[in-house]
Amino acid sequence: MPIVITAADVPLNGVIEVPRGTIITPSARELARDRGVPIVEVDPVAFQPAREPHRTVAIGSDHGGFRMKEALKPVLSSMGYHVDDIGAFDERSVDYPDIAEKVSLAVKGGAAFAGVIVDGAGIGSAMAANKIPGIRAALCYDRASARNSCEHNHANVLTLGGRMLTQSQAEEVLRTWFATPWGGGRHQGRIDKITALEGKHKS
Repeated sequence: MPIVITAADVPLNGVIEVPRGTIITPSARELARDRGVPIVEVDPVAFQPAREPHRTVAIGSDHGGFRMKEALKPVLSSMGYHVDDIGAFDERSVDYPDIAEKVSLAVKGGAAFAGVIVDGAGIGSAMAANKIPGIRAALCYDRASARNSCEHNHANVLTLGGRMLTQSQAEEVLRTWFATPWGGGRHQGRIDKITALEGKHKS
């Protein structure tokens, strides 16, 4: 059965490498073109699932978000991403700032192109992640907030409330977030100002 690539499978940047014969939907081709993401067909025998940084998502949670994190990992895998789970690995108590730091450093350092953090409400992880220079973490709770955070705010880390959303709601937010391209244009100047704030108020 051939692989099918849809718009939800298109990364924010990088390259999509697929075996010849892959079905690519028109919406996926259009989104890839808009994002500047080339689609490269390779020999099916030589094809290996992508594990490059531009296809890697760092994901983490505290104890309050553990179950949702575990449920979202296969969703990300089904979208064609390599999932780097940095913990927690069970429901024993763990501090969300520690998890947020690890996920954010993976994104900042280039080991992953995006991060997902789940805690009980998603608020604390967003606060902690945004202390890391270069990170633009967004707490999203529906499709509108997910779209806005990517299109307008160029978010590179998504935070979710494991006790605030149902699993289906969280999956909807996740898929929307990864499917929404950065708008650029007039929004770029505002992102530049966010970046400038990191240096302006450095202690």
